[in-house]
Amino acid sequence: MVVSDNGTELTSNAILKWQEDRKVDWHYIAPGKPMQNGFVESFNGRLRDECLNQDLFSNLRHARQLIEAWRDDYNHHRPHTSLDGLTPREDHQRAESDQTLNRANL
Repeated sequence: MVVSDNGTELTSNAILKWQEDRKVDWHYIAPGKPMQNGFVESFNGRLRDECLNQDLFSNLRHARQLIEAWRDDYNHHRPHTSLDGLTPREDHQRAESDQTLNRANL
């Protein structure tokens, strides 16, 4: 299921056809209620503030390079409060070691 607002970027005929062709459920949040999709709103705000508003892209390739560098940092190197201050990589390693420890205790 995709959850979105009623913004024009997600109500185009191409998106609606893609959704219909793949039988993907679509849920629109209530107008004026962005917290019904809080995770995405938070992420979009960070992407906009930390990447999109910081750079002037000279072409599509340049935009892709800068956005990919931001994505890599966000997903692999930056501590997240939702992960108790760990980076996603550290959290993954902790989860793997916890599972190994749990298996050893069985």
